Amino acid sequence: MTRPLAQFNRFFVSPDFSVHYRRAKQLLWQTQATSGYSLLTTLSGQVDYTLDGQPTTLLSSQSVVLEPNASVTTKGRQVELLFLTFSASLVLQHAAAMRLIPPKSIVTFTREHVHGDRKLDGLLAEFVAELAGEKPGKDIVLHALVEQALVHLLRNYSTPRLSEELELSRVGLVDRRIRRSVELMHTQLDQDLTLKALAAASYLSPFHFARLFKKLTGASPHNYLAGIRAARAQLLLAETDLSVAEIGARVGYLSGSHFTKAFRIATGATPREFRKGLIGHKEAQK
Repeated sequence: MTRPLAQFNRFFVSPDFSVHYRRAKQLLWQTQATSGYSLLTTLSGQVDYTLDGQPTTLLSSQSVVLEPNASVTTKGRQVELLFLTFSASLVLQHAAAMRLIPPKSIVTFTREHVHGDRKLDGLLAEFVAELAGEKPGKDIVLHALVEQALVHLLRNYSTPRLSEELELSRVGLVDRRIRRSVELMHTQLDQDLTLKALAAASYLSPFHFARLFKKLTGASPHNYLAGIRAARAQLLLAETDLSVAEIGARVGYLSGSHFTKAFRIATGATPREFRKGLIGHKEAQK
């Protein structure tokens, strides 16, 4: 008889990367499209996820690399998983330093599930040991592990792709046709941004903008903005002592219940649960 997993969350968040480690009896989690890359790994159990409308099962000890603008719905029972995110600038800077990409190129990764990679499995096991343990210096070790994991993924699973449309801007890897609207989302995410205002930033009608945005990102402008808000909220929860209500207001939610609901959809945890599971935040030490 399989022993039920005890609920356990650990999170580490920084501007360039984040690490989510979760053990859950029941998991339902929807990651919104973002301009960064991520690695989803099932450590035990199995996870059913939907990517680009295609349902797929990620079995135990399997990983998949998700590229920018991937919106994924994930669910499972009695699962242990690790979710790493890397900013697009971090990935492209490393790829350039490793001389893997020529100018005007981006990095793409295999969509095949990765399994049987002893080096990667070893690094992921070290992530879990650091996140679940109580030794000092976690942030130093996690930074080092992220560097090693990213280099390994670039060496073994990446290929360069020339791109005239995608460009690395101050808000990440974004198609130049919607760059101005995405930048507006980042700079005014505390405002009630209408579709009309976002479309105007890209010099398009609301109708054509909504269609183009969905085509380029796989997400509606509203859902994409929700992802940006969730990412900013995670940083504020990690780096400040602001109340949950204050953070919700800063990322555009006047209602605390609406903020909590949106944050749970994006991370699988409420803002208070997330802060409690944060590595390094003083409230997590209580």
